[in-house]
Amino acid sequence: MPYRYLEDIATADAAFEARGKDLAELFLAASDALMNVMVSDLASIGKSVELEFGVEHEELDLLLFNFLQEIVFFKDARRLLLRVDSVEISSGNAGYALKARASGEELDPEKHDLIVDVKAVTLYRFELRQTEDGWLANVVLDI
Repeated sequence: MPYRYLEDIATADAAFEARGKDLAELFLAASDALMNVMVSDLASIGKSVELEFGVEHEELDLLLFNFLQEIVFFKDARRLLLRVDSVEISSGNAGYALKARASGEELDPEKHDLIVDVKAVTLYRFELRQTEDGWLANVVLDI
């Protein structure tokens, strides 16, 4: 599993650490960790809806933050539980841009074993850094 939950970080929140050999793998792991905080069985999320979305930011760590916030937005605004299938990250003079493809379905409490409702990604102890093995992120979620 490319992520693990951190127990001693925040008492009223959920925290996880995600890893990846490259940025794309890390972003995919972080998106699964975020969704797995809310839904106990990721396999229960069907693929009846497919969509593409993008986010941008001047800083790479805040690109990850915006990406995860967008997943929470789709859950809140459109009641969609999404699994991100692929991400493309590019950089330029203005910073970083991400394009993601995701699939999922409308939230259904009868089908999806819901654990908690994530309200937001927080900046508390938020970290993205390159390591000898790839990339590491620490994320705290407001629940």
